[in-house]
Amino acid sequence: MKTSIEVEYWVIDSDGNLAEPGPLTDASQRPERERAEPLVAVQTPPCESAPALRTALGDALEAVRSRAAELDKRLVPLGTPINDGEIARHPDEQAGIRRHLGGNADRATNCAGTRIRFEQRNVADQLNALIALDPALALVNSSPYQGGERIANGARAYCCRDRSDESGPKRGHRWRYVETVDEWHRRLEHRSEAFKDAALEAGVDPDTIEKRVSPDDSIWTPVRLRGSMSAVEWRSPDTALPSQLLRLAADLETVMERLDHTTVRIDGAGAGDGRRRGTDGVLTGIEDEPTARPGHVTSEEIALPAFETVCDLTESAIRDGLESAAVAGYLERMGFPVGDYHPIATRIDGRQYVTNADARELRLEYASRLEEDVKQLREDG
Repeated sequence: MKTSIEVEYWVIDSDGNLAEPGPLTDASQRPERERAEPLVAVQTPPCESAPALRTALGDALEAVRSRAAELDKRLVPLGTPINDGEIARHPDEQAGIRRHLGGNADRATNCAGTRIRFEQRNVADQLNALIALDPALALVNSSPYQGGERIANGARAYCCRDRSDESGPKRGHRWRYVETVDEWHRRLEHRSEAFKDAALEAGVDPDTIEKRVSPDDSIWTPVRLRGSMSAVEWRSPDTALPSQLLRLAADLETVMERLDHTTVRIDGAGAGDGRRRGTDGVLTGIEDEPTARPGHVTSEEIALPAFETVCDLTESAIRDGLESAAVAGYLERMGFPVGDYHPIATRIDGRQYVTNADARELRLEYASRLEEDVKQLREDG
């Protein structure tokens, strides 16, 4: 299965202050600019194997890191800048429309995340599996802080899903399981139309809405279909050290590969839930009662928890990370060796407030760790 990764990193100067990427955007070979100016994204092409993905990410990061060193700049693998003050943003009419609607989009864009993409195969099953695996974001949570305040083990996920949803059209909520890909597209179109209607009611120029609002860009969801890439994209995790992200991608790919050869079962009744999909792709049966210890991946079947259970586990993953026994146990049953993961957020947690000076020190420390990690990746080949 072809897999690719795209990762955002904060750019800092030699003192730990956030800095504009400048020529780093050319080194990253990614034409699109990030909304927050101090961010640069690094991406790989689709790769056929875990070793190939490791090499591709290591090479891509080294190209940007070495160019950054020439400019006296460094890259930081933290989900938020910890304490940032005012962050400059590139002009973005989508965000402007959201601010006009009263949403809190700025806090959500002041975050750095990861996108892991899998080639499309059994797409409905892939969508459902990634919905069910949303709590796996806890494996790489990399910042508990935003604006200096301790808000959750996964501050980025908290900002993207909660604070961006305080008002205006709902943007970051999770979607229920689907039975068909067409159902997913219908939902997307419905949300896009709701966003456009709200923008019109708020007085946004109709021509601006027509030109700038597309179904994919009008909402944020943890899972996204990328038609141009023929990929299913998982957008839940923070940025983190590349070795951490590669481990996560490999464990996710193992589940994705098993979808082709294993019965997929969903526990619990309700819209889009409670169905069983056999290896022939046909949905049959109803599982009305969720299991006491929800979810598991075996050679015989993949059991996905009821959607409401996934929501509860994800909230715990955001709030408590791997400190939640329920989250850790669930991820183990789903095939993730939790003991092999050491999230940055857990290492830097413990304060209720982080000053600007301390935030600069943390950014410098993790810039060094990133450089060491990239070096090790390339040495291991």
